[in-house]
Amino acid sequence: MSRPPPRGPGAPRSLAVPVRSARGRSPASQRWLARQLNDPYVAAAKAQRWRSRAAFKLLELDEKCQLLRAGMRVVDLGAAPGGWTQVAVQRGASVVALDLLAIEPIPGATVLQGDFSDPDTPARLRAVLGGKVDLVLSDMAPNTTGHAATDHLRIVAVAEAALEFALEVLADGGAFVCKVFQGGSESEMLARLKRCFATVRHVKPPASRKESSELYVVAMGFRGAA
Repeated sequence: MSRPPPRGPGAPRSLAVPVRSARGRSPASQRWLARQLNDPYVAAAKAQRWRSRAAFKLLELDEKCQLLRAGMRVVDLGAAPGGWTQVAVQRGASVVALDLLAIEPIPGATVLQGDFSDPDTPARLRAVLGGKVDLVLSDMAPNTTGHAATDHLRIVAVAEAALEFALEVLADGGAFVCKVFQGGSESEMLARLKRCFATVRHVKPPASRKESSELYVVAMGFRGAA
C-alpha cells in the first residue's frame, strides 16, 4: 500500500534544497521551483511512481471518507497528468480519465481526450463503463489571475459545471468529490448538494499545502438531481 511521506514532529528533518540558478526565472517561478524541490510529497510521488503529488490527496481523502472500492465505476474529470486515476485503478475501480489535454496511457484505465461539458460525453462514458457511475472525481481548477474576486468566480464556475455533470451520470448512492477554495462551496451550490446527497462535508487532506486555501467537497449517498 502506498504511504504518504512522514509529517509532523516525528518526521525526519532535511536541509532545504536551494535553487541552483535564478537566471532567466521570475520571482514566482523561483518560489515554485524551490517549493517543488523541498516538498516531501513531490519526492514521495516520484519514488512511488505516482504521476503527481496530488495522488496523495486522493489517498488521504479515501482513507478519511472510504470513497473507493473494487469494481466501482469512476470518472476522473480533468484527469491530467493522471495521479488520481492511478489511485482509483490501484483500488480496483473501473476508471475513465477525461481531460482536454492528452494523457499518457494509464494501465487499467480508459483515457479519453475531450470536454466533459459536451452533450454527448455522458453517453460516451456510460457506453465505456457499462452503466451509470459510482463516483465522479474533479481536481480541476482554472488558471488564476491574481484578482481574488475573479478567481473565486472562475473556481465556483468550474465546480458547478462538474456538479452538473455528476448529477447527470451518477447512479443512486453514488458520490462526488470536487476541489473548491476559500470558504468552501458557494452557498447555492452547497444547498443543492445537500438536497441531492445524503451527506456533504468539506475536507482538507494533509497533502494540501498549508498555505493553500483549497478544500474538497465530498458528497455521498446520491439520491437524485434536485
